[in-house]
Amino acid sequence: MSLKLPRHVIAKTLASGRQAFYYTVPTHFRKLGCPVPNEPLGDYLIACGADGNGGRAAVLNALFDEWNDQRRGKPKPASSLASFGSIDWLFREYKQSKAYLEKVSKRSRGGYEHSMRTICDMLNKKGERIGSLPIKSISPRAADLLYEKFIRNEDGESILFRRGEKFVGLCRKAWRVVHRLYPREFVKDVPNPWPGVTMKTRTKGTKHAVTRDQVYAFAQGCVERGEVGAAAAAVICFEWLQRPENVLAGHIKWTGYRQSSPPTIQIEHHKTGARIDHPLEDALDDGTAVQLYPEAETILARLKRLGTPMILREVLPPTDKRYIRPGAKAISKPYSFSGMQKIVQRMRKEIGLPPTFTLDACRHGGMTELEEAELTEGQGRALSAHRTRESYAGYAKRTAPRILAATRKRRAHVLANTTQTDTQNEQQTEFQTDNRAAR
Repeated sequence: MSLKLPRHVIAKTLASGRQAFYYTVPTHFRKLGCPVPNEPLGDYLIACGADGNGGRAAVLNALFDEWNDQRRGKPKPASSLASFGSIDWLFREYKQSKAYLEKVSKRSRGGYEHSMRTICDMLNKKGERIGSLPIKSISPRAADLLYEKFIRNEDGESILFRRGEKFVGLCRKAWRVVHRLYPREFVKDVPNPWPGVTMKTRTKGTKHAVTRDQVYAFAQGCVERGEVGAAAAAVICFEWLQRPENVLAGHIKWTGYRQSSPPTIQIEHHKTGARIDHPLEDALDDGTAVQLYPEAETILARLKRLGTPMILREVLPPTDKRYIRPGAKAISKPYSFSGMQKIVQRMRKEIGLPPTFTLDACRHGGMTELEEAELTEGQGRALSAHRTRESYAGYAKRTAPRILAATRKRRAHVLANTTQTDTQNEQQTEFQTDNRAAR
């Protein structure tokens, strides 16, 4: 039986005997400037869907039809979501790109989606949706005017500096990514109008950081109340500086815990791709092993081993016999980020900790402790796996212990210089006295 092929899809038999499918725009339309790319589509299901009417080919043909309708001057259908070459279309293409799918975490995508919708649904002075405008209509001057619109709330009075920064950064990235794929749809001289937009200066807030005492008070309270997963997550974020979303997503595993000699715990930072083996023991001169994180390992020892990831929750079957399948057993699942946030907030209220206590604040607290311990920048980055000085410096808070330590060092420097000056003065006086006595 011959397979149904969508428009512009051709099949080729490879040397291995397997069939592969390719999307190829006809030469006639390519000469007319069609920007839809030719690309390999893989096997039939991915290329064409189960019945030949879906898959990647359907997406590419929809783009082709949008471009062709626009070229022929055909009016846009009322049901169409995005006209080819519009800002709506640009954001849609950005969301399908590798730059979005591989670089934007699933945790952050909801915020990105909301920002893109907000930008597209704004109205210009003529009452037109920003999303319906052509990409080429956004000049550098238009970008400056849009920034002023970004920072205004609906009442026109509230100034939202942070929103303006986020929206400009998002537009700058989306314009750059899509321009690389569809250069014909952008202004040739200034394809990206967003770099250089002058943004208003604002005083940036400082994220909260919790102390070691607060982390372990929280952990012990969670253990007593049966929320060991939350206790372990807080300790991991504080001691080994792993991002909360990585902890909950299963990037800390039992297979990386005390499996080497000397024993270590492997922390994976999914954002940077770095893996750090933190030592758990040190040896004294007489060969005696000393634990480096005894309090943290006491908390980890209370975890049940429900699977390869350390932080999992156990979902029990329902108690009502009418809903239990024969032989149903408890299953293990990862925590959702919002679900863990609710547990942390409920626990910190019961334990009596401040509202600023979060898993993110635990990580910031651990980073701050590195600076209070007066580690060098290189030593701190070796533990936190930050790539740049700027990203590392943003986490360490200017706490009283850090300021006091710096003040003591400065005072010691002043006293040392004062003592040296006094000694030199005394020696000079003695020299002058000896000279007068000799005369």
